Amino acid sequence: MARPGSKKTLSPTQRRKKEHLELCLDAPSVQSAGSTGLDRYAFVHNALPEVDLEEIDLSTTFLGKRLKAPILISSMTGGFDLARKINRNLAAAAERLGIAMGVGSQRVALEMPEAADSFAVRDVAPHILLLGNLGAVQLNYGYDIEQCRRAVAMIGADGLILHLNVLQEAVQPEGNRNFKGLTRRIAAVCRELGVPVVAKEVGFGISADAARRLQGAGVKAIDVAGRGGTSWYAVEAKRSVQQGTAAAAPFADWGIPTEEALVQVRAALPEIELVASGGIRNGLDIAKSLALGANVAALGQPLLAPALESADKVVEFLAGLIHEIKVAMLCVGAGDLAALKKAPLTRRP
Repeated sequence: MARPGSKKTLSPTQRRKKEHLELCLDAPSVQSAGSTGLDRYAFVHNALPEVDLEEIDLSTTFLGKRLKAPILISSMTGGFDLARKINRNLAAAAERLGIAMGVGSQRVALEMPEAADSFAVRDVAPHILLLGNLGAVQLNYGYDIEQCRRAVAMIGADGLILHLNVLQEAVQPEGNRNFKGLTRRIAAVCRELGVPVVAKEVGFGISADAARRLQGAGVKAIDVAGRGGTSWYAVEAKRSVQQGTAAAAPFADWGIPTEEALVQVRAALPEIELVASGGIRNGLDIAKSLALGANVAALGQPLLAPALESADKVVEFLAGLIHEIKVAMLCVGAGDLAALKKAPLTRRP
């Protein structure tokens, strides 16, 4: 597979984004050392479901917008030429399937306005739930409500993801490591922004305690983004190797498994809208996540290779996942998502 590249001179931020994309395309080398925990669960098979597969309804509402299926294309990339192709193919697929999408961190476009075009997807996806994205820690490094508003306006977003990436920032050579007082700054954004704010981890999970504080700050949804998928610690460790610096990996299995984070947060906050992500790889993972309390499920890395080809390839991949969700629902006798949430699950030790 061809690797991302550009003849243009890239800024340090653009170069970092490009390196991240290249490494994420090599999925096995940046996969978390720990499992999602979803494999410990199994549905109770219903041999007499009284459901027609063709009539199963996957529609739902998330952040006030109707989705045809409970899927969010997770935040991944932006800021350079090839990222534009990826984002537009992802968005076009989301439009065709009636699902949601978040873009990658828009910090690069706030620093370099000429990079904003790599995030522009509204013309190919006028109806989707579209979420902007900034690193929450940037609120401690000069960003405030103005930059958040610019990120939303830049892409005509329906909401803003503030991502939390403590471990990644801690090990990234260029990392911003001051997270002190951040809850208060997130609360100010939630009060003033005018669109919903989503708090999202990047693969190390959100605990019940952190979720309570985020809800208290005013976030409308939480993406638990647990351990089990792409490890941004592994990504930064690989970058360190490429740059010739030490790359010990004592945190290779750090984080809260996706299943554990999801169950804990749902038990602590019964009403908040939840996104399950972190190692979601098939429709059965999605069905299990929904039965465990998620409103929608999100995935990113598996969509990169299809998005490098075409929107049709992204649609093909996601349509396969949607079919798998329906198969799981048929086999437990659930005709809609409300029934799926009541489907019995067994858990192995």
